[in-house]
Amino acid sequence: MAPAIPADWDAVDAAWMTWALTESFPDVVVGDVELVLRDDGTNRRARFGLTYERGSGPSTVFMKAADPAHTKLNASTGGVFNEPRLFLSDAALPVDHPVVFRVVIDEPGLDFVMVMEDIAARGGDPRDSTRPLTVEQAANGVRGLAKLHGAFWADRLDRHPTLAWVEPYLAWSGMAGGIDVGLKRTADVVPRAVRDLTGEQIEGDYWARYIATLADGPATLLHGDPHIGNTYVLADDDVGFLDWQVLRRGNFSIDLGYFLQGAVTVEDRRSCEADLIDAYVDALDLPAGERPSRAETWLRYRASVAHGLAIWLATAASKWQRPEVSFALAERYAAAFVDLDTRSAIDELSPHS
Repeated sequence: MAPAIPADWDAVDAAWMTWALTESFPDVVVGDVELVLRDDGTNRRARFGLTYERGSGPSTVFMKAADPAHTKLNASTGGVFNEPRLFLSDAALPVDHPVVFRVVIDEPGLDFVMVMEDIAARGGDPRDSTRPLTVEQAANGVRGLAKLHGAFWADRLDRHPTLAWVEPYLAWSGMAGGIDVGLKRTADVVPRAVRDLTGEQIEGDYWARYIATLADGPATLLHGDPHIGNTYVLADDDVGFLDWQVLRRGNFSIDLGYFLQGAVTVEDRRSCEADLIDAYVDALDLPAGERPSRAETWLRYRASVAHGLAIWLATAASKWQRPEVSFALAERYAAAFVDLDTRSAIDELSPHS
């Protein structure tokens, strides 16, 4: 019988951690557990240092658990159990991600815990918007997303019955007020064409209409939230992806655009995004008849800016991220919204009735 999910990080002791690691390290007995860092946000997160009485295992692990204060929010925007369910499934993800050692889900209690690899132990360098990717790193990131998408494209996703629970990406409501606040807070860094919009326009006329287009065409498995703050860079400049909580099925473009438009500086995006879009299409391991054309990919990529713009303007109004993080991303998505004429791309994909 599985032991109870720790109600607080202080409750994680040697016996609990020994049990958590035995699936991956059958012979270990943990001797001491030290809470090295806690970084609670919309979920509870912590890093622990470990020593062993017997056997050998990781010197540090990362843990993630539900936070009761944010459970309803997570349920409304991304699902409480998507990430733990993913790593309980048999689906192999062809993109770098942390190795997960143990998952426990308590559905009636709206709780879960995951014990996973500390990616810093193998040289993983977590990034956020204050430390953008180089163009080559971004190219590796879009290739990784292409490998993920290609592996689950169309009926390939249906061949994984343990992923049958993955839901389509649908719009939610309630961001408009936050977007209005975010527009005021980021007024110094976003273009006038964006400042002149209202939260209601951004949410309803652009974001929600774009999200509705994700049901068009072949669906694939989506990370769902691959902004730069959910990435890390390895020593060979490969890019891995963290935090699969917003896992969804739908059109590829939301992952591609949300990642690329926020991962690099505005200047690097402007100079290299056409080549990076080509890198994505070329990396899709699909027959020619299934691979989207460059024209379709480009159109959907242009429309996808609406997602990053809405999310990070709303985030700029909150305390979920440091201002320097959210403002930088709001600036990047706002610039892309103008540069790529996102309004006309959405009108082409989703004409007004």
